[in-house]
Amino acid sequence: MSPVPRSRDRCRIGFVGTGSVANRHARVLGGFPDVKLVAATDIDPDRTAAFADAHGSRAVPDLDALLAEGLDAVYVCVPPFGHGEPEVRIADAGVALFVEKPLAVDQATAEWVGRRIGTSGVLTRVGHHWRCSEAVRRARQVLAGKRVRLAAGTWLDSTPPMPWWPDRTRSGGPLVEQAVHVLDLARVLVGEVAEVHAAAAGAIVGGAEAATAALMCFADGAVGTFGTTCVLDGRHRTGLEIVADGMVVGVGEDWLDIRDAEGSHRVEYDPMTARIAVDRAFVDTLQGKPVAPERDAPDHAEALRSHRLACALARSVTSGHSERVR
Repeated sequence: MSPVPRSRDRCRIGFVGTGSVANRHARVLGGFPDVKLVAATDIDPDRTAAFADAHGSRAVPDLDALLAEGLDAVYVCVPPFGHGEPEVRIADAGVALFVEKPLAVDQATAEWVGRRIGTSGVLTRVGHHWRCSEAVRRARQVLAGKRVRLAAGTWLDSTPPMPWWPDRTRSGGPLVEQAVHVLDLARVLVGEVAEVHAAAAGAIVGGAEAATAALMCFADGAVGTFGTTCVLDGRHRTGLEIVADGMVVGVGEDWLDIRDAEGSHRVEYDPMTARIAVDRAFVDTLQGKPVAPERDAPDHAEALRSHRLACALARSVTSGHSERVR
C-alpha cells in the first residue's frame, strides 16, 4: 500500500468495534499529533456513541458509512466471532488494516481472510504487541546464537467478563483467544512448531476449557510444554520460560528473568510501553517512515502462523490425538 500522502498532516483512522481494546488503542492514537480519529462503528449504537464522544470522533451506523469517511486505516477490534467480512471489505476498499488478535474464532475464517488480504496489497498489522516490548527485545539479544532445548509457556488467568467468552464456538477458547500471545512469543524466540498434543481438564460453564496442557515439538528439535487455565480469580502468570545451554530466560509482556553463569536477575517493565509502541509503529509505517522489525507488530500473514499453532492445539484437545501445525 502507498504511504499516506505527504500533503496530509494527520493519518485518518477509523474503528470497527468499540469495546475495551478499541478504547485502549484510541487513547494511545489520540495522543499522537499526526493522527486524527475520524469515525467508529459497532453493532451496539450506544457503545459507538460513547466511544465517539470519548475520543472526539463520529459515530456511524455501519461499515459502508465508515469507509465513506476517506480513511487511511481502520482498526478492527471485534470479538473473535466477528472477524472475516470486516477485514475483507476494508482490504477490498484499499484501506490499511490493524487487526486485533485473535484473527478469527477458527482457522478456516482466518485463512480465507488471509487469502483475500494477500491479493489486495494493503498494509496490515496484527495486535501482537508483546513483540514490541523491551522485555522481548532483550530476550532476543540474550538468546541470539544459543541452542534452545526447552520452552515452557503458561497462561494462568481468570475467565474474562465478556458474555461470549465462555462459549468456545464464539471465542475460540483460551488457547485461541488468550494464549495466542504466548504462542506467538514462542515462535519469535524459539522457532516454528511442527506438531502438538494437547488435552483438557474439564470445562467451565459455557464450554471453554477449564485447563489445558500440551506438548509442542519444534521443527529445530526443541521441545515445549504449554499450560492454560481460566479458573483463577485473577491473572497469576502469563509468559514463556526458555532453557538454552547454560541459561534460562523467562519473558512476558512486561517482565524478564535471566539466570546464567553470572547469576539471576529480574526486570519489570511498564506494559503500556509496548502498547504505545505497536500503535506508533503502525502509524509510522502508514506514513512511509522506517520502523525497526523488533519494534513492529506482525502483518496478517505472519500472525496467521501463530493462529495456526493455536488452532492446532485446540484441534488436539478435541481429537485426543497429535496434530500437525498446518
